[in-house]
Amino acid sequence: MKLYNTKIRKKAPFEPFDPNNVRLYVCGPTVYDRAHIGNARPVVVFDTLFRLLRHIYGAEAVTYVRNFTDVDDKINATALARKNAGAEGTLETLVTARSDETIAWYHADMDALGALRPSHAPRATEFITQMIAMTKALIAKDHAYVNEGHVLFRVRSYENYGALSGRSVDDMIAGARVEVAPFKEDPMDFVLWKPSSDDLPGWDSPWGRGRPGWHIECSAMAFELLGESFDIHGGGNDLQFPHHENEIAQSACMGHGFANVWMHNEMLQVEGKKMSKSLGNFFTVRDLLDQDVPGEVIRYVMLQTHYRKPMDWTQEKRQQAEKTLRKWYTQTATTQEADVPQAVIAAVSDDLNTPEALAQMHKLSKAGDTGGLKAALQFLGLLENTGNVFLEAEKTDLSALAEYLHQTRVAAMASKDFQAVDALKSVLQQAGVEVKMSKDHVVLSAGVDFDATKLPEIR
Repeated sequence: MKLYNTKIRKKAPFEPFDPNNVRLYVCGPTVYDRAHIGNARPVVVFDTLFRLLRHIYGAEAVTYVRNFTDVDDKINATALARKNAGAEGTLETLVTARSDETIAWYHADMDALGALRPSHAPRATEFITQMIAMTKALIAKDHAYVNEGHVLFRVRSYENYGALSGRSVDDMIAGARVEVAPFKEDPMDFVLWKPSSDDLPGWDSPWGRGRPGWHIECSAMAFELLGESFDIHGGGNDLQFPHHENEIAQSACMGHGFANVWMHNEMLQVEGKKMSKSLGNFFTVRDLLDQDVPGEVIRYVMLQTHYRKPMDWTQEKRQQAEKTLRKWYTQTATTQEADVPQAVIAAVSDDLNTPEALAQMHKLSKAGDTGGLKAALQFLGLLENTGNVFLEAEKTDLSALAEYLHQTRVAAMASKDFQAVDALKSVLQQAGVEVKMSKDHVVLSAGVDFDATKLPEIR
């Protein structure tokens, strides 16, 4: 098994600290709204890694942590908007309610994508005590300081700062948007703890009532759940700087080895453009699910692109994915699952080369190895929820409609009036039925957008 390690900028054999205790940490969402399609990409990527690790080392030997950031200014702003709109309760109560609601949405949406639940899904608010303890220790080691109720990490106290992203501190100052605040000794210093007003969520601390900064959350939770050193830390490449850089600095200054391998997935576009509400190409996972796009179809489209390459979501890819999965589900419907083919395991073991794994599955399909194909579908999380939905469509008996259309066409050929044929064909196509007509017969089959409720009645 080989993985690309951002820290050393190359692909290398993966060697866990302890094969009986393989540990993975992935930065999860800030829970203020629905997860958009871009948020789903790291979930699919690292769920695939989780599945691979479980396959190689055993399910009981792998611990996967993906956190929820449930203390954040965006969550506070969302709750404040609700309060201003007339919602009852204190702002702190509304913040908690919003977090609970959004976490439930997230679990439901990611379940629909075939993602396994992590071993632990900690909420930041459950680890405030550990964050305060880590902050106190960093102050004691002179890596952090207190000013105007804030606690800030002294970036220049960590000499290897910037090693992950390959930039010097001075380069970062020149090229980054950093908050210049009067309580900072240096523009690059970042917040470990900040004050909270009486109406905002807050906790008592040696520096007054307040709440943690974003970066300290992951360091504290990873330490508490995985220990001083663990195997893999993952997330989107937009987190490489400053979030992951800051996590490393904090943890290293605590004397922790922290993560051995760093993995980052590339970003997602829609129809060749950056996703944006202003462009009208912004949508959530739930939007797609509500449009009857099966979760496995979303997952398949994502697996078609290597995780370290930019991914483009297109309607054409979605339709082709659904066509392929419908075919594979039909092929494997009555097949007993066999062992996962070695060619598929080898592809995923090569830095999660899922495009090659799918290519191998096309070969299995062509060769009629339905047992191996079914095992591969299961292994890649493509046989979790919707296989039966597709198969029900395939089971719909269209023979009577086919015969009716054929007889209508025979009559039309005699009368030279094809209006009834064209009308019936149009209704069938609107129901997602593929229509093939010849002189002697008509063949109807369920297409990508098949909807049995739209089929016409035969009179």
